Amino acid sequence: MSETTRLPQITIRPLQPGDLEAVVAIDQAIEGRPRRNYVRRRLDAALREPARHVQFAATSGQALVGYLLARVLLGEFGRPQPGLRIELVGVHRDEQHHGVGHRLLDALVDYAKRKGFAELRTAARWNDHTMLRWFDAMGFELSADRIVDCPVGDGAYRPERDDAVGPAGGLAHGDANDYSAPAGNDYERLARDSADLRAMAAEDLPAIIRIDRLLTGRDRTEYMRAQLAEALDDSAIRISLVARLDDTVVGYLMARTDLGDFGRTEPVAIIDTIGVDPEYAHRGVGHALMSQLFVNLGALRVERVETIIAPRDLALLGFLYGCGFAPSQRLAFVRRVA
Repeated sequence: MSETTRLPQITIRPLQPGDLEAVVAIDQAIEGRPRRNYVRRRLDAALREPARHVQFAATSGQALVGYLLARVLLGEFGRPQPGLRIELVGVHRDEQHHGVGHRLLDALVDYAKRKGFAELRTAARWNDHTMLRWFDAMGFELSADRIVDCPVGDGAYRPERDDAVGPAGGLAHGDANDYSAPAGNDYERLARDSADLRAMAAEDLPAIIRIDRLLTGRDRTEYMRAQLAEALDDSAIRISLVARLDDTVVGYLMARTDLGDFGRTEPVAIIDTIGVDPEYAHRGVGHALMSQLFVNLGALRVERVETIIAPRDLALLGFLYGCGFAPSQRLAFVRRVA
């Protein structure tokens, strides 16, 4: 997708539901397989929550020749400033190398400036040389954030993730950043037996907001409400969970499934956020949530789980590594918006 100086006579406009077939056709020509369901879900999400999605089309005459889909980032894993994440970009083969991708990105940058977004973020596999060259030409840099992932493996038992953590009674208090203590396994119980686990529901929002406020020291009601709506409505498979102890929600894990952005070829679950009430740290709540997530994903034949971690989140990174996660083959990129 390198750019040359010739610019076609194109118009940039918002992407519309009627563009679905054209986007699917261009995407299939690029990727070699149809991803209609993924594209339709992204368009539907933008219609349902327009404030959280930005989608542009490039047209030449009446024909759609390119597209760019992005979503708003408001605070995943404690990110301090809002941004936009590019999910999908494509240009018709006949119009590649003519500046269409550049025009689409310029439209996104202009939108970011008008709305006060500080940065653009995206990701790609380390060996997707076409996308990497385009990111470089468009001013992106390698991000300090790290993408980590883990194979689901049919949800098969792994002691580091699935064994119970800590005594059944646990400790009443703990470090708010300690998602699950690494000591004191009781091998007769599984981690997911440490709490009452169930699928997340809309009525869990107040408890989730309360825990998030305890962990971050900030009121992120709108962010958590939007995340819950996406977890419940935007995923083809509902895999977000809450954990209860003492008849109270004490932990949550928000995740969604995707098959789409930048050439992913297998079904993947994305963990957006996880939180445990500090009063219930060291009682295996984090491991319980993660253990149940893998069981559910294994039954649904989802192959991998991934998430993005800021470099300062050492406690969370250690917890994920302890659950079997490792550095991904995908790299995170960022472009500051001047």
